[in-house]
Amino acid sequence: MKKMNFFLLFGAFCLTLCMGSCTGNQKSESESQTVSAEDLVKRGEYLVTIMGCNDCHSPKRMGPNGPEIIPELLLSGYPMDRPVPKFDTTWTNKGFPILAPDFTAAAGPWGVSFAGNLTPDATGIGTWSEEQFKRAIKQGKFKGIEGSRELLPPMPWFNMTDIKDEDVSAIFAYLKSLPPIRNIVPAPIAPNEM
Repeated sequence: MKKMNFFLLFGAFCLTLCMGSCTGNQKSESESQTVSAEDLVKRGEYLVTIMGCNDCHSPKRMGPNGPEIIPELLLSGYPMDRPVPKFDTTWTNKGFPILAPDFTAAAGPWGVSFAGNLTPDATGIGTWSEEQFKRAIKQGKFKGIEGSRELLPPMPWFNMTDIKDEDVSAIFAYLKSLPPIRNIVPAPIAPNEM
């Protein structure tokens, strides 16, 4: 009888521990589903960094180790006060893409394209909804507008068609947290106008 009581008490103790552990896990799971705005922005910054968005969308200047991002122009796209570079069409006509020295402009068989302004200024994504941004990223639609043209190379939107919506939200939150930079990026140039 004493043995039976011991096993019953031990079993009840283990069950209590297990239930407490499970309840604790459920609480932490629901708590982890609630992401603070600060955490969302940090996640977005992380994604923008590892996805290489700065490679094309941030103007650069030459430093001792090559092109360096100009911090005050972070993610503002091809600078509107910069002359449009001349590209050798000998190569672009053969299908070779050519990048401007700081990678904010590119030329190829499609013509010349310029990296867009991703800051929250009206000349960037300042008036965009998150849904527009999602459409631009996942469907490659210019300005995220249904029925608009596709984003031009070298924007790799086709690599992001399966990006999770929560990651798009994080990227959008980060971009909206940046200082707005007024920068009207030039319109693309058609191949026959290069």
